[in-house]
Amino acid sequence: MLALLSVSDKRGLVPFAQGLVRQGFTLLSTGGTLAALEAAHVPAKKVGAHTGFPEILGGRVKTLHPKIHGGLLGRPSLPGDRAEMDAHGIAPIAIVAVNLYPFRETVEKGATREEVIEQIDIGGPAMVRASAKNADHVTVVVDPNDYGGVLAELERDGQVSLGTRRALQRKAFAHTASYDAAIAAWLGEQESVPFPEALTLAGDKVQELRYGENPHQRGAFYRSPRRPPEPTVAWSDVLQGKELSYNNLLDLDAALGLVLEFPERPTAVIIKHNTPCGVASDDTLVSAYRRARAIDEVSAFGGIVALNRGVDEATGAALAETFLEAVIAPSFEPGGRAALAARKNVRLLEAGPALASTAARPGAQLDARSISGGLLLMDRDAVEPATEWKVVTRRAPTPAEVESLKFAWRVCKHVKSNAIVFSDSSRVLAVGGGQTSRVDSVRIAAGRGGELKGSAVASDAFFPFRDGVDAVAAAGASCVVQPGGSVRDAEVIAAADELGLAMVFTGVRHFRH
Repeated sequence: MLALLSVSDKRGLVPFAQGLVRQGFTLLSTGGTLAALEAAHVPAKKVGAHTGFPEILGGRVKTLHPKIHGGLLGRPSLPGDRAEMDAHGIAPIAIVAVNLYPFRETVEKGATREEVIEQIDIGGPAMVRASAKNADHVTVVVDPNDYGGVLAELERDGQVSLGTRRALQRKAFAHTASYDAAIAAWLGEQESVPFPEALTLAGDKVQELRYGENPHQRGAFYRSPRRPPEPTVAWSDVLQGKELSYNNLLDLDAALGLVLEFPERPTAVIIKHNTPCGVASDDTLVSAYRRARAIDEVSAFGGIVALNRGVDEATGAALAETFLEAVIAPSFEPGGRAALAARKNVRLLEAGPALASTAARPGAQLDARSISGGLLLMDRDAVEPATEWKVVTRRAPTPAEVESLKFAWRVCKHVKSNAIVFSDSSRVLAVGGGQTSRVDSVRIAAGRGGELKGSAVASDAFFPFRDGVDAVAAAGASCVVQPGGSVRDAEVIAAADELGLAMVFTGVRHFRH
């Protein structure tokens, strides 16, 4: 019996090979895999000795030979195949362990184009696909974590079950598909092609979720195979707490995206049902969190918190005062962990030091959303610099009002449309959004109570009528930032002048559906 081993990821290789030899397999191998086996004194035969054909083109061609692919694709149970294989001296290969050249790892190291191209595996995917196609006769293993199960079945039953072979078949085709997707994505990046003619998305399953958005819906959590440079929920380390739910992950992503808007000072964000209910910055993290929580303590109960500085003991103790679903931060100091240890069910996610960096805000990326039968892809929304704003009223905002407008505008793009945010220069005061009428969003925000006199207001899109401006002024706002662009802009500006408001236009809309 023949087994072919040719792996880039050599975890568990030697014990697996030793187990196959004990089961009577003759091992075929290539390159670095063969060297690793020889170093461990595991008997193995060079593929070139088996095929009678040497490696050529600097190792680019090693396994592309009929004695290899005939051995992988041949069906010994069929008389015709068996006769052809015998006539050409082709022996069946029953076990194949192959994983592919480290393409993603080479890209992440910042290698040259030529070096990256050399890590595009050709023979490996061909062997994996051939073996997987012939799973009724061949066991293909692409993940070292599956070595133990395969050996256990061989030792117990003398063969690998059909059910296991078919499970490994699915895994093998997913492996090559993900690999090809990474290559296509990298080539698109090299040519600055954001929207390719054919889009292939790859993801590795992190876990199956207890359910999706609701208990009657199934759910699973996947993450991109390539770790991005900026902090992400998907690549954060879970330090404690219950298993993350579908809704936890959505809210954590919303919270992280918003806290990344405020890299300059310690900032806390509280999210409930994908909507900000508390955002504040201050000189210390614990003060920022307490101020954010005080905005709406009822909504903060059971919320998701994102912080942009490491959690110290004081902040951990403050977090422990309220029931929370999850907290994501750059790090958790020992004192912070200890303070939260009694809250065993709260999920703690460590996103890494990049979250605390002033350069942490994500750059140009793409957002994807599914629709029935399709996928929507767009650039990630970004807040443009305030230097591009245009004062349109007789009164210009004061320097203090400008700071408040900047704060409100950053938060505004993270609220569902029609979005209205009241704030001062370091804290959200009230939020209204997700309404079919902009004036209703104003009324909802103003109706939450709290002192709004002298506040700044941000609107994610233009005011179509003056009634929205009348409502924000009645609530106590002194200045407004909005995109502009309505056919009634003149009417809205005149209303602001009449009410003594300062108003600036950004020229950029931030709808969030």
